[in-house]
Amino acid sequence: MTKFVAYYRVSTAKQGVSGLGLEAQKASVADYLASHGGELLAEYSEVESGSKDNRPDLQKALRACRLKGATLLIAKLDRLSRSHRFLVELQDGKVDFLCCDMPDANRLTIHLMAALADYERQLISERTTAALKAAKARGVKLGNPSLALCRNTDTGNARAAHVAKADSYKAEIREVLVELETDCGHALTASEAARMLNDVGYQTARGSQWTHTQVLRVRRNGPHKSDGAVIRAAS
Repeated sequence: MTKFVAYYRVSTAKQGVSGLGLEAQKASVADYLASHGGELLAEYSEVESGSKDNRPDLQKALRACRLKGATLLIAKLDRLSRSHRFLVELQDGKVDFLCCDMPDANRLTIHLMAALADYERQLISERTTAALKAAKARGVKLGNPSLALCRNTDTGNARAAHVAKADSYKAEIREVLVELETDCGHALTASEAARMLNDVGYQTARGSQWTHTQVLRVRRNGPHKSDGAVIRAAS
């Protein structure tokens, strides 16, 4: 029996509060499962614009799919994303997906959507450039008149945000390691952990493959427990 993880998304807070958008998507998923069969392992939903990639519940859904070998199930194809980067990552990733409104959609479909999203963004850029040229021709002074005051802006907040994002990702990887060890029933060496992270589609913060050294670094940066087991650092 095929295993599924459902993901629902609405674009506005009003839709989220009313539940109408979510209810329609859940009904589509329920109808699909009733007619085609399958086991629904988990459901994730959130209120977020489709143009944004930073959607924590979507990432949780993808993570659940990787760990459980499940297929991502969505009511409508446009519920995934309008972002070129995200669509390309989904196309190249190791998570299968199925759309209730378009069951025959495949990685070629995602590739075409990514290309269209890229083309749309290019058109927006060209229109913006043309508008700026027209404004300049009319004598409009472009740019920030207070630029000199901004040149020496303190970048401490930006650095702090970058560090916080990195720490958050490391914490997620530590949680994934715990789940992997729970599924395996024993503690993993750093090399075993690196291989399993690569197998389920996780990359390092810089987008590269995991090595045992990188796993050790992540483990040193925070507590790592697995039902009282001693985690072995040997490779």
